[in-house]
Amino acid sequence: MKDPLVIFDCDGVLVDSEPLSIRVLIDALRKHGLEMDEAEAYQRFLGRSLSNMISVLDTDFGIDADHQFLEAMRVDLYDRFRRELAPIKGIGQALKAMPWRRCVASSSQPERIRLSLGLTGLLDLLEPHIFSASMVENGKPAPDLFLHAAREMGADPIDCIVIEDSPAGIEAAKRAGMSVFAFTGGSHADRPEYREHILALEPDLEFDAMADLIHLVGNYVERDGRPSVQTETRL
Repeated sequence: MKDPLVIFDCDGVLVDSEPLSIRVLIDALRKHGLEMDEAEAYQRFLGRSLSNMISVLDTDFGIDADHQFLEAMRVDLYDRFRRELAPIKGIGQALKAMPWRRCVASSSQPERIRLSLGLTGLLDLLEPHIFSASMVENGKPAPDLFLHAAREMGADPIDCIVIEDSPAGIEAAKRAGMSVFAFTGGSHADRPEYREHILALEPDLEFDAMADLIHLVGNYVERDGRPSVQTETRL
């Protein structure tokens, strides 16, 4: 692998936002008469795009996630972010020490990505190479977003290493023909069923401490790591 491009997911990889997001979603659904526990919410929505969430709520539950519904969620979520959002432990130091090119490819909307990174002091370490699912036709688990990020960064998919925390993201990276490291150090990753699902997808590597990232990527590159799947040309 030559001159790798490291592609970071945002939520659950750069910022510890997943528990906050899930609580906001559960509260919003409760107001519409739907009770959903955290396990089901994570299973259905972790790592998925906004359009995917809207589709699932409509198709499976008959809930119209209209502008009013989404705006109420956005206001609640951003308020919680401003009060509680924290970076993943060790990510700032890892980004500062990283000698390889990097970018962000997240299912979140651009406004939310930049707010999250700004609140946690990470924006200047990643700007301007920030890509959102709103920029492509199909969100994760489709490979579109990762292929778009690689193309914009001038990288061959086979020379990309994706850092992901969600099953949808891991599947998307593999379908894009990229190597993928599963990060399981977020505060939402302590559920046994979550780790079982992640490992069943057979990422190239699993780790739970960002302090180890530079070492892990360096060793992988030296071994000329290669993903074991063919690129899916979606775009």
